[in-house]
Amino acid sequence: MSRCPLATAYPADPTAPSPETLAYSLTLPAALASPKLARAATRAFLAAHDLHRMMDAGLQAVGELTAVACQFTESVEFYLALRYRAEALRVIVYDSHPPHAHPRLAEECATRRRAALRVLACVCRACDGDWGFGKAREPAGGTRIWATLPRAGATAYGREDVGGGNG
Repeated sequence: MSRCPLATAYPADPTAPSPETLAYSLTLPAALASPKLARAATRAFLAAHDLHRMMDAGLQAVGELTAVACQFTESVEFYLALRYRAEALRVIVYDSHPPHAHPRLAEECATRRRAALRVLACVCRACDGDWGFGKAREPAGGTRIWATLPRAGATAYGREDVGGGNG
């Protein structure tokens, strides 16, 4: 009779989550429910890593990027990555929509994608962040769309007291 060897015990990392340890990746179905699921997961991740003040901007960016990925992907799923690096939240989505070889089709497709991401562009501008899209460098190909939200700008996002309105 043979016995399976006991698995090596690896102790759990006792380090509490911090902004600098935020690094998550999800594969989501290209379904109408996925942006909602992605926002719910992002809410939990940002809260666990003490990034509550970036919540509004982060959730808006994730919602916009995942909704567009669902529209454009040609496969049954897409990939979402969240990272916090250099005092900024980085949201990256990969969908399977390949670049077009014909220049006219490529420009038309890019125009449609920019139009679909117009709310994301406003969020990034309000946060002093950046966004874009282009050919994915990964072996599976497709398109990479992303947003970078600096902490200071994302923290101020949506606050009515910013900018000193007519009050």
